[in-house]
Amino acid sequence: MVELIVKVRIGKRRTLVIPKSIAESLDLDEGSMVEMRVMGEELRLKPIRDAVWLSLHGEKIAKITLKELEEESVERQKEVIEGT
Repeated sequence: MVELIVKVRIGKRRTLVIPKSIAESLDLDEGSMVEMRVMGEELRLKPIRDAVWLSLHGEKIAKITLKELEEESVERQKEVIEGT
């Protein structure tokens, strides 16, 4: 794993823009979800991967049918729409 270090400035309303090089290395696009965690003086961001991303890019640890994948996708979409 290559370590990327980039200095960024906090913008208006405390907006933080993720530099393109870092976003690309983590496969983050507009709408991607991340977990923010404060550990002492550090701010850590961790991508939250959905079922579709995991099925395409994630480590294969179990087999899943297309039907199961679709059911998971529908459930996640409901969560997003309902805000749960």
